[in-house]
Amino acid sequence: MEVVNPTANFLQGLMLRLLADWRVSGRENVPPMGPLIVVANHRSNFDPSLLSTSLPRRIRFLAKEDLFRQPLARWFLRSYGAHPLNRGRVDVSAYRWTLDQLALDQAVVLFPEGTRARGGMKKAKTGVARIALKTQAPILPVGITGTERLRSPARVFNPTGTLRVNIGTVFTVPNIEGRLAVEVLDSITSMIMQRVAALLPPDQRGAYNLTGTSSP
Repeated sequence: MEVVNPTANFLQGLMLRLLADWRVSGRENVPPMGPLIVVANHRSNFDPSLLSTSLPRRIRFLAKEDLFRQPLARWFLRSYGAHPLNRGRVDVSAYRWTLDQLALDQAVVLFPEGTRARGGMKKAKTGVARIALKTQAPILPVGITGTERLRSPARVFNPTGTLRVNIGTVFTVPNIEGRLAVEVLDSITSMIMQRVAALLPPDQRGAYNLTGTSSP
């Protein structure tokens, strides 16, 4: 199992304090122990690093397997607790890894949009609903703003600008037994993502904007 490197988090936090206007709200909402599904919007490759430093728990997360090809990048990702994900197909291995981490009382970060959204939030994939229903683990919604400017992975060493991490309150999904209809998975996924969207400005909520304000 990967071990999250506390030195990496310390150095990242130092860079954020020195170079960026970085603020985190809602840290008190993070359960100190037990399985936890952290669900966040996805703006940049910098997001996992920012969450790892912002949350008062060590986290695990999935990252596209292409990022693991270079030895230095692979070491860096493993340092933050990353596991490779093949986004081109249903990755059963990644799904089982996620279930295993939650069974070990780990905090796992999921980005249900599946890819970075430069403007408003994109419609999420239903994998997050399947995992939440399967494990009944608590879900922690997080809204991230400001990272869309940090496009290069190298910006983890030079984070600048206004960065906000808004942490919501924990919730769970209903326990549904039997075969899950597509409509049920879509509904639960939408409910989860609306909790994330509520932590963002209206113009960044995209597909989950219920205020009538159009997203860029």
